[in-house]
Amino acid sequence: QVQLVESGGGLVQAGGSLRLSCAASGSTSSSYAVAWFRQAPGKEREFVSTITWADGFTYYAPSVKGRFTITRDNAENPVDLQMRRLTPEDTAVYYCGARGRSGRYYDPRTYNYWGQGIQVTVSS
Repeated sequence: QVQLVESGGGLVQAGGSLRLSCAASGSTSSSYAVAWFRQAPGKEREFVSTITWADGFTYYAPSVKGRFTITRDNAENPVDLQMRRLTPEDTAVYYCGARGRSGRYYDPRTYNYWGQGIQVTVSS
């Protein structure tokens, strides 16, 4: 089992920045990677970014590439998502997920564990 807890969400004006953190505990050695997804009202859960535990490979959705940065220092530290130049279109509940193997990192169905989610609201 892996437990994930998100923190750092809130309200920010357009053009501003926020930093989200995903703290993982439990059997983290069984996880291949951690990712951030988001879900706006009435929409499907959407891939944002992912990072692999072992070698730190990162992938980003085109809509956030160049604005968001995903990082992790080691298995004991949270996986952070630094978000810059935020727009109202970034408003959503952001979820942290963990998956046990590679492949289809953009597909939420490949993730075994999820956090509770945290609200990010960007005002215009």
